[in-house]
Amino acid sequence: MDEVKLAVASNIIKLRTRANMTQTELGEKLNYSDKTISKWERAEALPDVVVLKRIGEVFEVSVDYLLGAHNQWEMPRDAAENAFANKYSSSMITRVAIAGIWTLAIFAFVITWVLGTIQWSIFAYAVPVSLVTVLVLNTIWHNGKNNLYIVAALVLSIIAVIYIILIEYQPWQLFLVAIPAELVVFFSFRIKKRKLRH
Repeated sequence: MDEVKLAVASNIIKLRTRANMTQTELGEKLNYSDKTISKWERAEALPDVVVLKRIGEVFEVSVDYLLGAHNQWEMPRDAAENAFANKYSSSMITRVAIAGIWTLAIFAFVITWVLGTIQWSIFAYAVPVSLVTVLVLNTIWHNGKNNLYIVAALVLSIIAVIYIILIEYQPWQLFLVAIPAELVVFFSFRIKKRKLRH
């Protein structure tokens, strides 16, 4: 029986995460709480046959597929994130990382100042580096929520840095690239994965 629980747990996790669905969203589709979904995914409980059939309909797979062992059981991503969140504050780690980047930027600025040249552009370079850091950490801890806005800001910051590098040529035309570049970012985040039949 434990092997069946582990197989069902693994399959629900895999199908739900592949569909970019949260435990709450799956619970709403099945009229169950996210706590119940979490119990299934931790192999603490097993859905009955009727619920397995409904889960199969949601993900377009058979009940046989849900009961079959396709790979080793893996810890639910939400559970792993919660375990990490209980140990460390992800928002505080993000703040420390950003503060570290800006501390290095100020340090580099002071060094160039002491050497006789003031390089204000160092602070412009720190912006995309900070945004890349936020993007990576946001993807790890928050499942990519709000990544669209972070990537959009990153694209603009890169264009601004290139402008600063080429400022002696006054390349205002670079900002014409911003509109189509932002459209590419927006549309790329609207691409949905096609559901696979098993």
